[in-house]
Amino acid sequence: MPLNIVLLEPEIPANTGNIGRTCVATGTKLHLIEPLGFVINDKTLKRAGMDYWKDLDVEIYDDYNDFLTKNPDANIYMASTKAHNVYSDAKYKDGDYIMFGKESGGIPEEILIKNPDKCVRIPMESDIRSLNLSNSVAIVLYEALRQQNFSTLSTMGELHRLSWE
Repeated sequence: MPLNIVLLEPEIPANTGNIGRTCVATGTKLHLIEPLGFVINDKTLKRAGMDYWKDLDVEIYDDYNDFLTKNPDANIYMASTKAHNVYSDAKYKDGDYIMFGKESGGIPEEILIKNPDKCVRIPMESDIRSLNLSNSVAIVLYEALRQQNFSTLSTMGELHRLSWE
């Protein structure tokens, strides 16, 4: 069962496109919770995801409650700059969900406060508000995949003109 990335009310199409491309590259499902700050056919979104968007396993929800209703048993980690737990200390398993909030405000505190043990953060200097959303998704997702020994991914690169000996 693949990992799942959840974007709660994403606002910037280029970030979502980049995240979509990362999801395709890792076999991860993307969940988008409305309202979105763009339309799905936005050319900026597709440009950032390049020609991979057609291969993306993506589901869209009307709102957070719709997401919870359709995924009642989801084990959700919530990435937030406000969390006390470090993302690399979480023990990610197949099928887990990793949620990220909108670029301008993150996951609402009303949601975070109900899930303190599932909230994780990326350490950074205290005077920095946050990292770029697509970078944050990549950091946390690849830690989850590393913990699973990249079991579903190719770990051997190939040269284009020459070959490894």
